[in-house]
Amino acid sequence: MEETRFRAVKAYKNLAFLNSVPARSLRILAEYLEPASRFEELRVRDTIVIFGSSRILPRDVAEKAVEAAQRGEGDLARAKKQLEMSRYYEDTRELARRLTLWSKELEGTDRRFVICSGGGPGIMEAANRGASEAKGENIGLNISIPFEQVENPYITRRLAFEFHYFFMRKYWFAYMAKAFVIMPGGFGTLDELMEILTLIQTGKIRKKCALVLYGSDYWNQVLKLDALVDNLTIDRTDLDLFHRSDTVDDAYAFITRWLTRHILNGGAR
Repeated sequence: MEETRFRAVKAYKNLAFLNSVPARSLRILAEYLEPASRFEELRVRDTIVIFGSSRILPRDVAEKAVEAAQRGEGDLARAKKQLEMSRYYEDTRELARRLTLWSKELEGTDRRFVICSGGGPGIMEAANRGASEAKGENIGLNISIPFEQVENPYITRRLAFEFHYFFMRKYWFAYMAKAFVIMPGGFGTLDELMEILTLIQTGKIRKKCALVLYGSDYWNQVLKLDALVDNLTIDRTDLDLFHRSDTVDDAYAFITRWLTRHILNGGAR
């Protein structure tokens, strides 16, 4: 009987090593190189990134929750608030749809201004859904977190990503973007907003980049930015780094006008 020969495992196939602390730099590099290769293969040049809460429901789901609560199945006040906030899901969906149609109609361009979200539910789902309804390719940069954020079903399959490192996910949000839309959201949205604002303010994002803060009623409650000006911690001109918007029509007009002027006519890549 022939004796079975022991075969050593190649380092790049050794999962125990690849998931170990010494291999952390390899995992970080992989989260740079693997997305880069896919974007290059699929000729994705740039994106419009939409941030927002994972907890905001579609209108039809929120309406059913209200009906259930009225029957005594749930908290009615909470359900009514969810229905009120669902306008941002529907606005995101429509804005992403219209921006995708606009992008597809551009002449002499190839996969410009692709809608990109964080890949999960809520506002992220609405962004991918709107782009999908316009029959456009769209990106989801999902993140592995303890309560398992699951990617939404509207992301283009080849453009669905799963990140372990938040900072690598943020890198791809920032590196590809020519415009950001910040819908109402929680800690994660605030983190993303402040990081992008800081990068723009400090010139670390050297390309031209549009930033839309959507939903004045919400953001005026959450952010008291005039207090920063009054206390001399930012300049009054820093408030001009973003555009405030409350309607799909206004946000769509601002973004398309800005991209046409600064990117398409300016020749930025």
